[in-house]
Amino acid sequence: MNAQPDLIVIGAGPGGYIAAIRAAQLGMAVVCIDAWANAKGGPAPGGTCTNVGCIPSKALLQSSEHFDQAGHAFADHGIAVSGLKLDLDRMLARKEQVVRQNNEGILYLFKKNKVEFVHGRAAFVAKTAEGFELNATTAGGEARRLVAKQVIIATGSSPRALPGAAFDEERILSNTGALAISPVPKRLGVIGAGVIGLEMGSVWRRLGAQVTVLEALPEFLGAADAQVAKEAQKQFKKQGLDIQLGVRIAEVKTSAKGVSLRYADAAGAEQKLEVDRLIVSIGRVPNTEGLNLQAVGLQADERGFVPVDADCRTPVGGIWAIGDVVRGPMLAHKAEEEGVAVAERMAGQKPHVDFNTVPWVIYTAPEIAWVGQTEQQLKAAGRAYKAGSFPFLANGRARALGDTTGFVKMLSDAATDEILGVHIIGPMASELIAEAAVAMEFKAAAEDIARICHAHPTLSESMKEAALATDGRGLNF
Repeated sequence: MNAQPDLIVIGAGPGGYIAAIRAAQLGMAVVCIDAWANAKGGPAPGGTCTNVGCIPSKALLQSSEHFDQAGHAFADHGIAVSGLKLDLDRMLARKEQVVRQNNEGILYLFKKNKVEFVHGRAAFVAKTAEGFELNATTAGGEARRLVAKQVIIATGSSPRALPGAAFDEERILSNTGALAISPVPKRLGVIGAGVIGLEMGSVWRRLGAQVTVLEALPEFLGAADAQVAKEAQKQFKKQGLDIQLGVRIAEVKTSAKGVSLRYADAAGAEQKLEVDRLIVSIGRVPNTEGLNLQAVGLQADERGFVPVDADCRTPVGGIWAIGDVVRGPMLAHKAEEEGVAVAERMAGQKPHVDFNTVPWVIYTAPEIAWVGQTEQQLKAAGRAYKAGSFPFLANGRARALGDTTGFVKMLSDAATDEILGVHIIGPMASELIAEAAVAMEFKAAAEDIARICHAHPTLSESMKEAALATDGRGLNF
C-alpha cells in the first residue's frame, strides 16, 4: 500500500484485527500494526487472546479434561483404560499448534480483505495537516513513517503483578507462564479466584497438581449470580481445589526450591504456604505505555486507560480506542463488537454495543456462563422479578452425557416478563448462553423462549424449562 491509508489500527488482537477487516470491507484503505512475535520472531497477530490467553487456555482445558475423563469417567461408559500416561510435551505442542493456526488464519484474513499488516511497535509522533503521524519500529529496528486521518488504538492489556512479587515466568507466573509449566508441579499456588485463576488451576489440578487458590475478596465469584457461585464453589471443592477466601498476602519469596507465601486468612490468623510454582491472576492493566499519546494531545487516565465516550471516540477527533484499553469488561468478544462498531461509525452507520448483553464465560468443569443482571443486582435495584431454574439432573441429554451438574436460571421482569438475566452452570454453558444473549438483544420475554420448540434430547431444552419455570409451568421438573 503506497498511498496514505484512511485508517491505522494499532494492535491486532480481537478488537484490532476485526476493526481493520470491517473497515476494509467498508471500502477503507487500512494498515494494521502489531508487535506480537512467535518463537521464531515472525508475526503472531491475535494479541493476548490468541497467543497467551483465550485460545491456548481452551486448548489446555480441553486436553486436560480428556485426561481427567480417561482416568475417572470413562469406566462409567464401559471403557476400561489401563496404563494411562500423560505426555505433557505433546499436549503443550498441540496447544502451540492451535495458536499458530489462529495466527496464520488472521494473516490470511488480512490478505483476503486487503489489509496491510506491519509487524512492528507503533507510537504517535505528531498531529499534522495530513493527519496523525506514527512510527512503526520493526523487530529488525527499522522505522516506518505512517500517516492517516483516522486511528484506532487497540493495544490490549497485560497481567497485573503482585507488589513485591514480579513475574519471572519461572516460579512466579502470569497467564503466559501458566500455559507453559513443565513438568506438572506437585504443589501449585494461585493468587486470584477469577476466570484465569480458576481455569489455570483446573488445568493443572486435572494433570496431577495439588492446587491452592488464594482470593482476597470475601465472596467467591462475586460478579456471578450468588446461586451459581455457591454451586461452583461446591463443585470445585469436590474436585480438590483448595479455595481460600478473604486472604491478605503478606510476603512472597522465591528460591531454587519454589515459592514461599505468608498470608493472613479470613480470620486474621497467619498462614504459610510452600508451592513449586505460583500463578498470579489479580487483574490486568491497559497497554498504553510507549504509545506517546501526548504527542497528539491525548492523555491516559490515572489507571492507564484511554478515555472514550459511549461510541469509543477519544477527546481527540479522529482517534478512537477499543477493547481492554478502554472502560468496560476486558473480554475479547466485547473488543470485537467495539471494533466493528467503530469501523461502521467511520462509514456513517449507526451501530450499537450493549454491555448488558455481553455474555461472560468461565471454561471450567462445570462451565459457568451468564448474561444480563444477577438476582442480587435486581434485589439491590428494587426491581420486581420472577425467577425460574431447571437442573441438568432432569435433562435427558445431560444424563446421556454423564454430566448432570448444575442448572439454568432465568430472571424476568415481574410485570412485562422481559428477560433480565440468564445464568448457567453445567455442561456446554458457553454454547447455551448464546440463545439467552440473542433473546435479550430482541427484548424477548421468558414466554417467548417457553413457546419456542427446542429439539429433543438437547441441553438447550433446559433453557426452555427455565423459562417455563418463571411462570411455574415447568414440565420436566
